[in-house]
Amino acid sequence: MPRYARAEREALADLMLELGPDAPTVNEGWTTRDLAAHLLVRERRPDAAGGILLPPLREHGESVRRRIAAGPYPELVARVRRPPLWSPVSNPLTDELANGLEFFIHHEDVRRARPGWHPRDLPAGQQRVLWKRVGLLARMALRRFPAEVLVQAPGHGELRAGRGGGRLRVVGAPGELVLFLTGRQRVARVQVDGPGEGADRLRAAELGF
Repeated sequence: MPRYARAEREALADLMLELGPDAPTVNEGWTTRDLAAHLLVRERRPDAAGGILLPPLREHGESVRRRIAAGPYPELVARVRRPPLWSPVSNPLTDELANGLEFFIHHEDVRRARPGWHPRDLPAGQQRVLWKRVGLLARMALRRFPAEVLVQAPGHGELRAGRGGGRLRVVGAPGELVLFLTGRQRVARVQVDGPGEGADRLRAAELGF
């Protein structure tokens, strides 16, 4: 079985080392050092990882992340590259499911913050895997959006999400749709069709979790 999570992890670690600790990322205000620390919290600090999604735990999670980020950068990247076998999200049984999407997104966060970037030609199998995740992402990201949104990936399928009302359409490759639906609209190569106001609102919406 292809190990897309491992391939994305290795490519991200290589790029982080190449660019150094102060390179920008698509995540506003975060450098590559900040992103490395985020990944380490997620994999190695279950006591703080809840703060990534749960507001009541966010202060503790950020405090832990900042302390980790203060460590030597090459060591941070080395630890990102080689997760512990005991990690609930990165052990051999869970790695592909838990990290295939995570490391694809964060690899693109670093790639697309650089001038002159262009979309990668992803393997067909990886695009199929990403498409399988688009449905859940769309339902979560668009659950409060006041329109019916048709999400299409040519050659893969289509689905509908949103609360209804006006109609919009978002078309792109599965990887581009993943980035769009996780709040990275400004760097996602997708086509948004529909009434101008609704399309503009979707491009600027705070999507993600």
